[in-house]
Amino acid sequence: MGQGEGPLFAVVTSGGGSYSASLCWSVARVPELTPEIIALLGLASVIAGFIDAIAGGGGLISLPALLSVGLNPVAAIATNKVQGSVGTASALWNFWRKGRVDFRLIRWPLALVGVGAGLGAFAVTLVDARWLMILLPVLLIGIALYFLFGPKASDEDAHARLTPLAYAFVAGGIGFYDGFFGPGTGSFFALSLVMLLGMGLTRATAHTKALNLMSNVVGIVVLAAGGHVVWALAGIMAVGQFVGGRMGSHAAMRFGPRLIRPLLVIISLAITARLLSDPANPLRVMAAGWLG
Repeated sequence: MGQGEGPLFAVVTSGGGSYSASLCWSVARVPELTPEIIALLGLASVIAGFIDAIAGGGGLISLPALLSVGLNPVAAIATNKVQGSVGTASALWNFWRKGRVDFRLIRWPLALVGVGAGLGAFAVTLVDARWLMILLPVLLIGIALYFLFGPKASDEDAHARLTPLAYAFVAGGIGFYDGFFGPGTGSFFALSLVMLLGMGLTRATAHTKALNLMSNVVGIVVLAAGGHVVWALAGIMAVGQFVGGRMGSHAAMRFGPRLIRPLLVIISLAITARLLSDPANPLRVMAAGWLG
């Protein structure tokens, strides 16, 4: 993939139309802010913030909403990161106030997530990301199967398989992926915190918000520097994200694994279905070739 090409090639549709791999890295065009657009984006951001606070994957709602109002894919991705970060920060603040986040424990993972996200955002302009479209659905299905049929993830902490410093390199890899591509990042963080740091599911969800916020902020800096953020739309959706994030984090702490576990499964499978719904997806093309 050459300079100026992004990672999302025809994987997100709006109004039935597909967007190609060659994304326009021009300064974002601001659509007219009609009451209908404001209402659409506001509602989408509340729902996305609620889902994001619990299991991640709110971009399945907010990103298509931004594309539907006429943004090019890069501007939509950049604006989505800004408004999504507000919801993530809102949820994180709520988790932290309730004593669910230990920043000292994840200080090294946070640092390497930031480094990884910066490198990933830079790398996306240089290399071909098509192989991720083959690997990602397989990984997401694996996560869904783990939470569906694996050892029951509870709120009880278990024995950590890695030290926080060792886990930092895993977190840095996920941060790189988020800067480079993004879908499913919350699921990857949650699964790794449960399996490798032995966190209970609600506690892992809370710490996921801190790690995800770090990777998002770094990505925002890179994209905003290129003039791709539509700040007016980001501001409108940030309000909805704040409300949705607060509601979602309260629900996560109240219902715990009973709510988080099924949502992680649903979100992982929904992202997989979204990716495979595109006829140009390489995994789908490969399968069609084998069956044909």
